[in-house]
Amino acid sequence: MTTHQRSSDARALPGTMRAAVRQRYGTPDEVLRVASVPLPQISGGEVLVQVHAAGLDRGVWHVLTGLPYLVRMAGYGVRAPKNPVVGRDLAGVIAQVGGDVTGLNVGDEVYGTGDGTFAEYARARADQVSLKPGTLSFEQAAAVPVSAQTALQAVREHGRVQPGQEVLVVGASGGVGSYAVQIAKAHGAHVTGVAGPAKLDLVRALGADAVLDHTTDALPARRYDVILDVGGSTPVSRLRRALTRRGTLVMVGGESSGRVLGGVQRQLGAILLSPFVRQRLITFVCKENADDLAVLRDLVDGGQVTPAVDRVLPLDRAVDALLLLIDGSVRGKVVLTP
Repeated sequence: MTTHQRSSDARALPGTMRAAVRQRYGTPDEVLRVASVPLPQISGGEVLVQVHAAGLDRGVWHVLTGLPYLVRMAGYGVRAPKNPVVGRDLAGVIAQVGGDVTGLNVGDEVYGTGDGTFAEYARARADQVSLKPGTLSFEQAAAVPVSAQTALQAVREHGRVQPGQEVLVVGASGGVGSYAVQIAKAHGAHVTGVAGPAKLDLVRALGADAVLDHTTDALPARRYDVILDVGGSTPVSRLRRALTRRGTLVMVGGESSGRVLGGVQRQLGAILLSPFVRQRLITFVCKENADDLAVLRDLVDGGQVTPAVDRVLPLDRAVDALLLLIDGSVRGKVVLTP
């Protein structure tokens, strides 16, 4: 594989950049700081993106803290993080193209996922970025990739949502949930969104046909064809009671205080139970790819999906942004601008 790189003017690229970095695992206020670091070097199948905006998701928190410990075993570094720069979502302009890349050029406006995107520049696999939706700003586009791809795969591949079905989205006001509501609607479903009382108006604005307040409303028994449980902790037995006899439960992540598995045991239990019941009980890991980004671009430019951006903060406030994300007050997504 060649590692020859193309750029419009290699001399215009700086040798260093500002980035949000850490050298050890911990909470943002303990370990994260903005510093000058060397510019990333790309390989033949990668592109270097000048980052105009970077989105946040709960995965960033887990990679930052190294919790649950299962995250460290997934390749991020057991004792210490392999990459000091954090962040996955990005939107920006291609500054350099690896010699094996086709279909992308220097100057293209793109969005997708990269390696260490809380920075002025980030490297990304060419098959994990795509041309940015023309109707979105960089800040809006940066709120799409990880969360919307996860929602798309939950609705389309795993939930197999069909027109006319009843779909329940638990966690409908968060990053993934806000997209799941819209994408399920785009598939012709009747969607009910579950959220806290302060966020029900957002869920309605996203297009939900009905809303439930998770602090007061009980889930109706045996009603929904598909339940998308986003980062929740509701017992599987309770969710199953809200499904039709042959309904589908898709569990998208999960949060708990467990330091080893962090809630994964709930999904594992559902997978083990699934072969013995008529309902489909599914969990999955999002596969980030350019094809899905192209599908999302069409949905966005067609007016069927709109990013719910809570606020945009400068890179220097990365710590504040992450603390906001984890305290549960965010409505949709938070975005950083390097």
